[in-house]
Amino acid sequence: MSGIRTSAAAELLGVSPSTLRTWERRLGYPQPRRTSGNQRQYELTEIEALREALSQTGSISAAVEIAQRRGEGTASPARLLSAFHRFDEAAADRELEESLAVRSLERSVEEVLLPTLEMAAQRPENAAELEHACRWATGWLHSARRLAPPSVRTEGILLLDSGSPLGLEAVYVQALELFLRRAGLRVLLLSADLAEKRFLNAMRALRPVAVVLCGADARLDVVGTPLRRVLSDGEARLYGYRTARLVEGRRGVPVLGSSPAEATETLVSALDVS
Repeated sequence: MSGIRTSAAAELLGVSPSTLRTWERRLGYPQPRRTSGNQRQYELTEIEALREALSQTGSISAAVEIAQRRGEGTASPARLLSAFHRFDEAAADRELEESLAVRSLERSVEEVLLPTLEMAAQRPENAAELEHACRWATGWLHSARRLAPPSVRTEGILLLDSGSPLGLEAVYVQALELFLRRAGLRVLLLSADLAEKRFLNAMRALRPVAVVLCGADARLDVVGTPLRRVLSDGEARLYGYRTARLVEGRRGVPVLGSSPAEATETLVSALDVS
């Protein structure tokens, strides 16, 4: 996702970088995302909207209100985050609908929804807003999953979630399930704490060719004997996803990636060459 750095954004607004950071902290706008190096990246459309509003009002509080209300440009993480901060579900719905008008569902999730939750998670003081955002995202992804087309491939993929609580990681797991379904695969998402008999029933029904461990507590023995039996028979390959880092290196189990799009592409490519 494109963006500009703090110095460039401040220059466009005619203020110092410290003033821009103060606005972000006190007013929640403009709301930058963070790069992997923890550097701020501001949406150019938001900066331009704020600059225009400032030229009209001369008041930063009024300008922020106007810029947010106008919503210039396509949906952005900052605008969606603002909706979550206001606990405004209707506004959040509009942001994703607007994004879907110009982006695919996968890009809307990767470029708007997940970055918004990442930004919310960086502020521990906004725990209520983050929980609300994750609950909303869970419902939105569930609705999108119900609209996914029927599978067109025979391969079954079993996602085992090692107890991810409601939060950012749980949303990433649900996003992966949605992306895999939209890639035409048969997918089943189960808790890794499932009783052994129920787990075996699911394995017989799905006959997975790949098992993906999800969640920070994921490990090879997370489901015990049934999973090891399937893997030893060579019926399925084992992978990890995102925070399932314990399986990488110790067991030689590959991690698919840190995003649902990357994980889906990696897994589909592996299935196509097997």
